[in-house]
Amino acid sequence: MLVKMIPTRVHGVLDYLTAGTLLALPRMLGWSDRVTRLMTGAAVGTLGYSLMTRYEMGLVKLLPMRMHLALDAMSGAAFCAAPWMLPDEPDEVKQALVGLGLFELVAALTSRTETAQERAVEHIGEWRGQPVAEASHA
Repeated sequence: MLVKMIPTRVHGVLDYLTAGTLLALPRMLGWSDRVTRLMTGAAVGTLGYSLMTRYEMGLVKLLPMRMHLALDAMSGAAFCAAPWMLPDEPDEVKQALVGLGLFELVAALTSRTETAQERAVEHIGEWRGQPVAEASHA
């Protein structure tokens, strides 16, 4: 089992930095239109579900963190598949996409699924001897 060492707040910052990187990188390095469109779509998706995630950096807070991390992992796996999905792209482009994918996978697998506030409510409930649902309303 992997240690969940990345707090949700830090993960949120990484999400927005990742979205910006996915938008900027192919344009800065002059990559093909196909790769640029792929990365732009991934950036918009990452930005969209990050804004809707129930964590400190979310705006609307609809999506559970576990689902957010599953989406991150799927995105990472898709980037890792770049050599097979984009066989005509230069090796350095495919390698960079695999690197981005591995980053997303590691972040998804090592991020916590509860915010600090959610963990605190859980611990207060344990301290009071109440179930978590009751402790959150205390």
